[in-house]
Amino acid sequence: MRIGPALVFSILVAWQLPVLAADTAASATETIRDMSPVTVTGVQPGPGMWKVRGPDGHVLWVLGTVSPLPTGLQWKSADVEAVIANAGVVLGPPSLMVNADIGFFRGMALVPAALAARKNPDGARLEEILSERQYARWSKLKDRYLGWELGIERWRPTFAAEKLMHAALKEHGMQRDVISTGVDRLVGAAGLKTTPVVLKLTIEDPRAMLKDLKRTDLGDVACLERAMTMIERRMPVLVARANAWSTGDIGVLEHLPGADAESDCLTALLDSPFVRSQEGVGDIARQVRDTWLAEAEKALLEHDTSFAVLSMGQMLHEEGYLVELATRGFTVEAP
Repeated sequence: MRIGPALVFSILVAWQLPVLAADTAASATETIRDMSPVTVTGVQPGPGMWKVRGPDGHVLWVLGTVSPLPTGLQWKSADVEAVIANAGVVLGPPSLMVNADIGFFRGMALVPAALAARKNPDGARLEEILSERQYARWSKLKDRYLGWELGIERWRPTFAAEKLMHAALKEHGMQRDVISTGVDRLVGAAGLKTTPVVLKLTIEDPRAMLKDLKRTDLGDVACLERAMTMIERRMPVLVARANAWSTGDIGVLEHLPGADAESDCLTALLDSPFVRSQEGVGDIARQVRDTWLAEAEKALLEHDTSFAVLSMGQMLHEEGYLVELATRGFTVEAP
């Protein structure tokens, strides 16, 4: 699940959550390991598409994506281009829009409050929040990837994790959102517009929520812990997975630990008691999934050919989106 660009609730706009894989290995080490470089560059096809066929012969083609991918990757898939060119509808990735029901000027007025929420409650430093061992790990990683950046020491651990992860990915030759740009280009070339797949939630009092947020523990320390473990121990997995996607090796993608790096921090935030206490907010992951499934069934009903993008995690999980479509009577074929 991703947070879409249409997000209007100020704090979630400011909250640039990292994409981190869940760590299933042994306990983290404080040693920063030397990582193998990303070797896949240039023009690459990526993986084949999954085919979802309805009883009337209509077909929904689904491209599975991963993030991050090699910075030097030039993704070019003739098959995806051909499908999009003939598609009746192109579905965007499942997204969440939080509508704070505020106008432009009121929204701009909330930006300072949102930025203040980036900082720890009462101006605490990370050294005061983290354990001695956690802070030693953080200091070592910060010195390597961020240098002497003093202001970040007062940031909430989740924001610090995002900036640290971004810097680490950049150093290891990877970046996010490579494929979304390529798909948008193909959709535009076909004279189409992507149909958003959005779950809409409404926050009635965003100012009060921001005020509460600044005083609330949202599991920030656990988020930073996962980010540090990712960088220390699992960066080679991200490299291998990025290479496997680029060359279309689905077998490797299926067997790599954390085959799709879901956002642990985003999941923790959306599942936190604080967010769940907001009126109208329930099991967001399930609601987003159900929203996408409804749009997919509509596309299969109305169009001979349609196209969609999902993360590999959403596709390959044993309770994934395509598994659910299969239980509803559609035929699902892997590439």
